[in-house]
Amino acid sequence: MARCAGSTVGLLARRETHLPKEHVGLRLRFADETSARVFRETTVDREAPAHPCVLVVAFRLHLLRGRWHRLFLWECILNTPLFVGFPSLVSKLWLDHDEQDRYRGLYEWDGPGAAEHYARSLWRVLDLVCPPEAVHYRVFPGVRRDDVLEKPELLDPAPSVADPREWWRLVAVEASPPRAGGV
Repeated sequence: MARCAGSTVGLLARRETHLPKEHVGLRLRFADETSARVFRETTVDREAPAHPCVLVVAFRLHLLRGRWHRLFLWECILNTPLFVGFPSLVSKLWLDHDEQDRYRGLYEWDGPGAAEHYARSLWRVLDLVCPPEAVHYRVFPGVRRDDVLEKPELLDPAPSVADPREWWRLVAVEASPPRAGGV
């Protein structure tokens, strides 16, 4: 985490971290019949990934309900330094809570090993603020995030019927207008 923080300082000083709006407002639908809206996007200036992969993370926080979700969305910007400096991060889509109060992140990394390392590091932090068994992740080597947004079936070339255990399987991406007063 200390190396990540040092890298983050350098990235910020060089203005190599960005918050584009291109994907903000998209609604992502998953095989478990939940959906969530992209409320923020973070990108890092890097070479095109030699070994692209997608990481999908999901978690549910202790006691976070109702209006507290909105406060959490604002607080998330403070978490950016905790991940943006990890080596090989390309981008992250931040997803609002779904119908089961889970948050998701859809990341692109250069290398599945880097994505796995980040996910395990994140798990340790989230484990402090999440109920048992409330943190999950899946790494998908060989695919780029934008390709997955265009063709969700890339995360599962042989999709089954909707299955609540497939929280990670993206089935549709829909354009939706941003909420009034959104983050």
